[in-house]
Amino acid sequence: MALLEQTIASIPDSLDREAFNAARDRLRNQAKPAGSLGIMEDIAARLAAIKGCIDVKLTNKHIVTCAGDHGVTQEGISLFPAEVTPQMVLNFAGGGASVNVIGKHAGAIVKAADLGVNYDFDPDLPIFHKKVRHGTANFTKEPAMTREQAVESIEAGIEIVAELCAQAPVDLLGTGDMGIGNTTPSSAIIAVFSGIAVEKLTGRGTGIDDVALKNKIAVIQKGLDLHKPDPSDPIDVLSKVGGLEIGGLAGLVLGAAARKIPVICDGLISTAGALIACELAPAAKQYLFASHKSVEIGHKYMYDRLGLEPLIDLKFRLGEGTGAAVCMELLDLSTRILADIKTFEEVGVTKA
Repeated sequence: MALLEQTIASIPDSLDREAFNAARDRLRNQAKPAGSLGIMEDIAARLAAIKGCIDVKLTNKHIVTCAGDHGVTQEGISLFPAEVTPQMVLNFAGGGASVNVIGKHAGAIVKAADLGVNYDFDPDLPIFHKKVRHGTANFTKEPAMTREQAVESIEAGIEIVAELCAQAPVDLLGTGDMGIGNTTPSSAIIAVFSGIAVEKLTGRGTGIDDVALKNKIAVIQKGLDLHKPDPSDPIDVLSKVGGLEIGGLAGLVLGAAARKIPVICDGLISTAGALIACELAPAAKQYLFASHKSVEIGHKYMYDRLGLEPLIDLKFRLGEGTGAAVCMELLDLSTRILADIKTFEEVGVTKA
């Protein structure tokens, strides 16, 4: 808990207002109609405020894909069997997954993290070895994990950021997930924080049919009724109906915010982690960018809770960090818009 408390306390309350105002002033005076590049200008100004300068360089980009298994898969809430989780972690490590391909194109280093996979990986496998336990418990019968394990999963994410920064400065971090069944705890988490009915928040995950969807909704409701997670206590919510990789994802956001590193969260599960982080430390939201609008219906309500707008809508529902990888290129481009487009004065163009 000490690491978590120290990290939250070290997150700055506000960004660099002087750099933000300077960025806005430059954008207004560039040789184009003011505001004509829309959201890209907003991104550029916020990155300037995070980094404290106009000419932001996002050179060292990383994507961390947190993995964990879920005991609630025993209730038939996923189309895929649980053994797919370790198989995909091995695929990430071998560079053959979707996020590896998209991340490479974006110039990012992709690395998986084992927070709670129900499998013992070779210690030499090139991943972050942060296992808290071998998967969560079935939350229709008992809490997903203990409170101590929930804290440990969050602190593992914080440790990953510290380890990355010890190697070289990190300019941009993307978060991704892997865990069969993890749309179920993610939907449970937003149901707790929002108070919205479970059936309005729950999607089809890997593509389940109507019968399985009805069961999934009932499973989530059973867990909520049994444990009554406290929405004013994010760790209680995580421990009772969450996931170990979701805790790791929360830790990534907190660890990055404490080091003034912008973070792009991916889809439903990554945003569930970001939601836990921002419920613990509202100041962390300043460093958070929402990548895409997932097909999963609960994702919209997470963004509503966070007050964030997704940058793109490509009908993604994969996870892994794929949406974050795509949006890394948009953030890269936004820095060039701010720094490289000339002002009216610089090029001698008459202003409107």
